Amino acid sequence: MSDMPDDVVTAFKPDRRTCVVALTHDPKLDDLALLEALGTEAFYVGGIGSRRNNAARHARLIEHFGQTPESLARLRGPIGIYIGSKTPPEIAVSVMAEILAVKNGVTLPRDLEVAQAKQEREVQHSTPGGMVCGMGGHKSGAD
Repeated sequence: MSDMPDDVVTAFKPDRRTCVVALTHDPKLDDLALLEALGTEAFYVGGIGSRRNNAARHARLIEHFGQTPESLARLRGPIGIYIGSKTPPEIAVSVMAEILAVKNGVTLPRDLEVAQAKQEREVQHSTPGGMVCGMGGHKSGAD
């Protein structure tokens, strides 16, 4: 029988050189492990999932576990930098890039953060004449 993820985090005793990433997409497993990790010195604590799932996770942790937005400030999600990844290998690269940036004290530009980048991309795609390749819409013919 395997141990529960929160018990594994506790037994592991994460320190300032540790990152903890929850990858199951199962709140019964991820939420408690992330809570345990937030109580440690781990330099990175995050859970995979969409923006909607991340918001639901925060709401659950506040409602059922007495957390506050401040106590959840270190909890990262959606994890990774936004590079348009769809496949598991590309998602792994995205997540590791963010973990390494945090480890190395590099502040990522807002356009690389997943939630911000996806939101901006949705706005651009829904706005006629929006930005294309970083340039405004172009009129044809003589102006």
